[in-house]
Amino acid sequence: MTKLIGYARVSTRQQSTDRQATDLLAAGVRRDDLYLDHGVSGARASRPQLDRALDALIDGDTLVVTTLDRLGRSTQNLLAFADELRTRGAGLRVLNLGGGDVDTATLTGSMLFTIMSALAQMEHEIKRERVTDSIAKRREAGKDLGGRPRRITDSQIRNAVRLVESGEPAAQVARDLGMSRATFYRRSNALEP
Repeated sequence: MTKLIGYARVSTRQQSTDRQATDLLAAGVRRDDLYLDHGVSGARASRPQLDRALDALIDGDTLVVTTLDRLGRSTQNLLAFADELRTRGAGLRVLNLGGGDVDTATLTGSMLFTIMSALAQMEHEIKRERVTDSIAKRREAGKDLGGRPRRITDSQIRNAVRLVESGEPAAQVARDLGMSRATFYRRSNALEP
């Protein structure tokens, strides 16, 4: 008896697989046949739940995902993945590919998968290029790049510099502030006179 094996993935622990799981269950995947990876990047070769899902596949089964990017980032990896499934006698069904449902068990589905894999990789590369460009422009303009807010104020750094100037060991002062000595020096050097 052939069955549907569902796989969902999110890149960070703060994200949820709920929407993907709901779509997979609605597509006919049984809850027992649903594998979820939390906090695992699509660029990683090892994804524990995907490995378990692949181990569960037998001849005639179909792996079901909501979108292509849940499986990988490059066309080459996605096509190799689809070939691996084919050699196992399993199919791949992508629910939201080009506005419809694509099944690689059919010739048309296989062709669409190849085309959409290339488009998904191109989209990923364009996004990365835009982010890199945006960061460079913000850096050139001297704008904040985000990141963690500073816990230690410039006033606290100035007071710490006075302690070091009066003979306190810099390592101890930095430790008391809750930062490394290198960070303390970087912050103190960045202070405006």
